[in-house]
Amino acid sequence: MAELKTRQNAADVMGFLNGVKDPKRREDALAMLDIMGKLTGETPRMWGSSIVGFGEYHYVYESGREGDWMATGFSPRKQALTLYIMSGFAGEEALMEKLGTFKTGKSCLYVKRLEDVHLPTLKKLITKSYRHIKKKYASTVSK
Repeated sequence: MAELKTRQNAADVMGFLNGVKDPKRREDALAMLDIMGKLTGETPRMWGSSIVGFGEYHYVYESGREGDWMATGFSPRKQALTLYIMSGFAGEEALMEKLGTFKTGKSCLYVKRLEDVHLPTLKKLITKSYRHIKKKYASTVSK
């Protein structure tokens, strides 16, 4: 079975974020660093070369595949600020309606600019997802 390429590492989070070329994307990323840090109480860690993650958990799929992943995180990508909402968006329709302008993937929330979303709603979404992962993987979530 293939190894997961994106792993937690000791790279410098602030060095990475300060290296984001687009000033607005960098500003939004630094804001997310503060927001996610306060909401989770976790120390930010680099995952791969471009993801800032908070906390981690160990998963095992029915197929037997297993690995470690961040409980939540973000990446200041060129096209959008990508937020990792690991619980996904099912059942969160009420929050999503209030959120603002965004796109989603399975567990990714893509935001062009933080000013495009309602921050209190975003914070609720992040907190609910983090708590869900923490509860679901209680024996493996770091804190």
